[in-house]
Amino acid sequence: MDQRRKPRVDAMLPVRIWGVDSYSRPFMQLARVKNVSSAGAVVQGVGPRIKPGEIVDVQYEGNKAQFRVVWTGNMGTQLQGEIGIEKLPTEPCIWGVNLHRCTQFVGNG
Repeated sequence: MDQRRKPRVDAMLPVRIWGVDSYSRPFMQLARVKNVSSAGAVVQGVGPRIKPGEIVDVQYEGNKAQFRVVWTGNMGTQLQGEIGIEKLPTEPCIWGVNLHRCTQFVGNG
């Protein structure tokens, strides 16, 4: 059973992500968001190893915000290269979609 606090909407959004990897080296790369909620997202295609708890910057179109890495996909699994991120409380929602309306549509579709 899904334990998420906020409903998620499937998406395929190109983003730029940057921060510091688990070896304390700065990185910046293009990736894609797999799904979003008002509180966070799942990002695919992340090459560097990043530790949970790290803060990363994410830019979608002209909007950017800081997120905390909540989980990372394990090496050698289907989730390798994915990270779960949670928006910091003071940061804006950058996705540019009405997530409440999208979840209503999906729920009634």
